[in-house]
Order: sequence, then structure tokens, then C-alpha cells
Amino acid sequence: MRVLVTGGAGYIGSHTCVELLEAGHEVFVIDNLCNGHEAALERVRGITNCELQFMNADIRDSNALDKIFNTFKPDSVIHFAGLKAVGESVADPLKYYDVNVGGSISLLTAMSKAECNNIVFSSSATVYGEPKYLPYDEEHPTNPVNPYGRTKLMIENIIHDWTKVDLKRKGTVLRYFNPVGAHESGQIGEEPIGIPNNLMPYIAQVADGRREHLNIFGNDYETADGTGARDYIHVVDLALAHISALNQNKLDNLKY
Repeated sequence: MRVLVTGGAGYIGSHTCVELLEAGHEVFVIDNLCNGHEAALERVRGITNCELQFMNADIRDSNALDKIFNTFKPDSVIHFAGLKAVGESVADPLKYYDVNVGGSISLLTAMSKAECNNIVFSSSATVYGEPKYLPYDEEHPTNPVNPYGRTKLMIENIIHDWTKVDLKRKGTVLRYFNPVGAHESGQIGEEPIGIPNNLMPYIAQVADGRREHLNIFGNDYETADGTGARDYIHVVDLALAHISALNQNKLDNLKY
């Protein structure tokens, strides 16, 4: 397939590009580099010994999207692009609705015009909100408690409605917590711009001396030491899950 990866220069996106290229797909990345690194794409090329195309642009730029769809003509889209800091979303919710929801509408509009009918969306388990029961499962009620989570759920609903217009359209959303790790080559990994919002890169920056210490919050959880416990997924497993969903969507489309 020819696959457009939005946000492909970011942490999960770059690992997904590796797996796509190694599976024989053609890849085009659009990323405005607000959370990603163009150097990561150079390293993806080095790991895979494959070429990929890149445009430094925002997915809210409809002209840029139209140019990609008219020239690269992607069969499918994996959609990572968006803002992802919970705290920032609370402080500046309009920014999150503009970038995440507005950008997704722009992307789906371009897909509609180009008759590109296959999208896999990188959502988040934050759409569930406070747990009614644990562990979460797909039947758990959705009730996000911050603007970031609400943007993710809105995009899920928009994709659901978009697919209902035409039976050829296929959309899959993946909800997950806490991707960690790096490609086995060690050439790419999680390198956030600014202060990390996730635990593992923060620990890594303390370990290599870029930050003085790690603050631990909470001492009364029902865990062995009273601190919070979390589940994690390896980033390569997550990348492969996106590709598996992409392939399933494509197989479903062969029925029509």
C-alpha cells in the first residue's frame, strides 16, 4: 500500500514508519515538527535502507493535504498528528480542539475528495475517564475528564460518522496507555521537545543528567509501595498493531 502517516516524525509515528517500510509499503509523512524530529526520519531511512517522502506541513493546511493526495495518491492513512499533553489541554483547550479536531476534519475532508477510504486513528485510553471497573475493556463507558481526552473521543465519533456515509470507507481507532521502549537498533526512541510529559523519557533524562531528580506523587495507592502502578505497551508492538488494523481495513474493502 501507499500509506500517508500524519505525525510520522514523532515517537510512535517514526517506529510505525520503520515497520511499514520493512513490510514493503510506500510511506509519505506529513508533520509540522512541533513534537517530532526530521532527524528521526533520516534514521528511519538508515534502519530500513528504504526511502520515504516527507512534507513539513500542518494537517490543517488543506492545500498541503490536497497536494499529497493528488501526487502520492495514498491508499490508506495512519493518523497520529495532534497535541497530546493533558495538562496543556486543560490550560489551553481551544488550541487542542483547533489542532486535534480541526486537523482531523481537514484530513478526512481531503481523504473524501481523493476517495481514500481507509484510516487508522491513534486514539487514547483517556477516552474512558475515571474507571467504573478495572481492567478497562472496550465495553467500558467513555467519559473523558480533560480536553485532550474529549478531542480524542470527538475524533473517534467523527470517523464513525464518516465511515457510515460510504460502505467502502473503513476506520479503526486504537485506544492505549503508555507506550514505552525503542527500536532494537537504538537509533530512534522517545525524545520529546521540552519537559517530558511521560514518565519513561523523564526518567531517562534524570539518568543522563539533564534533569536533577524525579518527583514521585502519591503514597496511598493500593499497591506494594503505595505509589501508582501503570501498564505499558512496547512502542514496536503498538506500531505493528496500527499496521495490523490497516491491513484488516484493506482486506474488508476487497469485499466491495
